[in-house]
Amino acid sequence: MRRGPLRQRQFTKGTRTRSFLSIHCGRRASSAALALSKFSLAALLVAISFATPISLARGAPKAVILEIDGAIGPAVAEYVAREFRDANPSDTRIVILRMNTPGGLDTSMREIIAAILAAPVPVATYVAPSGARAASAGTYIAYASAVAAMAPGTNIGAATPIQLGGPGEPPRKGREPDTSGDGGRNAGGADNEPPDAEGRKVLNDAIAYIRGLAELNGRNADWAADAVRNAVSIPASEALKLHVIDVVADDVPDLLRQIDGRSVTVAGKTVRLATQGLEIVVHPPDWRTQLLAVITNPNIALLLMLAGVWGLVFELTSPGAVVPGVLGAISLLVALFALNLLPVNFAGVALLALGIGLMIAEAHLGAFGLLGVAGIAAFVIGGVMMFPSRAPGFALSLPVLAGATVVTGGLFLVVLALLLRSRRRPIVTGDEGLLGAEGEAVAWQGEEGRVRIKGEIWRARAARPLEPGNRVRVIERQGLVLTVEPM
Repeated sequence: MRRGPLRQRQFTKGTRTRSFLSIHCGRRASSAALALSKFSLAALLVAISFATPISLARGAPKAVILEIDGAIGPAVAEYVAREFRDANPSDTRIVILRMNTPGGLDTSMREIIAAILAAPVPVATYVAPSGARAASAGTYIAYASAVAAMAPGTNIGAATPIQLGGPGEPPRKGREPDTSGDGGRNAGGADNEPPDAEGRKVLNDAIAYIRGLAELNGRNADWAADAVRNAVSIPASEALKLHVIDVVADDVPDLLRQIDGRSVTVAGKTVRLATQGLEIVVHPPDWRTQLLAVITNPNIALLLMLAGVWGLVFELTSPGAVVPGVLGAISLLVALFALNLLPVNFAGVALLALGIGLMIAEAHLGAFGLLGVAGIAAFVIGGVMMFPSRAPGFALSLPVLAGATVVTGGLFLVVLALLLRSRRRPIVTGDEGLLGAEGEAVAWQGEEGRVRIKGEIWRARAARPLEPGNRVRVIERQGLVLTVEPM
């Protein structure tokens, strides 16, 4: 009877202990879950607080400005095409090409126009600031844009392909430039046709191209054809009057205000512009575009090619110098990359390389200057022929070519002088280098022994016995045996 209550009491006591532990652990678990929930909520709020400005910034409507200042080449085309690819229609309402250009390469111009026509957002070309121009390739780009605008004091036109007729051929004079907008139909514009079939083909292709762009955006196609045929150029006020452009604006905010609500064609669809109050964001060319613009300058490409060739020549003539070879290889590869992007005449490149080769051959062969003179002539002719295009910003500068010729000729003369000086020095190798050399006897027995000549031990013979330490002179060599005489 006593054991029962005792066991009952023990059982009751254990039950209370387990109940207390379970309640205590449950409270701890609930507290941990509550703390975890609070931490998760706080993290979520922080993430939202950081993400909200980014999303708002991405969604803020803006007008992106791209800068085209200078000649239009591969670097500018790559920069414009890349920016159009990166344009997001959700936040970019319009892209403005703020342009001041004398023209450029036909291939780069067509690449930019193709990017404009395929752009997912409206594109406006704005010739600015005052004093700027949209000549040659700039006229085509303006005609390809959904909106064409100019600042006061600017001009547009002179869109004739300047390569036609071949380099150096003067344009034919038939009449005064026509600005009436009739395309010269009543003034005999055929007088300015190029005389050769190739020139007429280039001219007619350019006229048809710009007419197509004009019809695409509803602009004056007749004046565009006249700008190509007769290279006419007009100021902003007259361009607006002839419906060559759409707006004359003082600045970008004024441009956005004037074109707000205008209907334009974008990728074949009619779009109504909403440009009032847009945030203006400028995307200038980055360092890669600027570097590409530098190395695709024909003058820089020529100098890089010369530096590369001469660096490799110095490395081959002085093995182990390392630095000329490394710098020469880098310069030559960069020059070849630039030449791949530029319109070059490879016959001119071959003549340039031949000229350098002839000057190097003159330095080694010594042809009394004939090879050197021929090399300089080939170098000059190749430099003139290498860049036949007369596009603004992509023509080889004659002072640069003259300077490169002088430097190359100077290097040739230096190498030639070093070669002549080396021929006057006494021979230090072979039989000629040993004859007359002085030394001393090291060991001798009878008429033969060993001598030290120029730090080397040789077998030797003499007409009479010598003593170790006697000074001797070499008078003959037969294989590996020297004939000496005492001094």
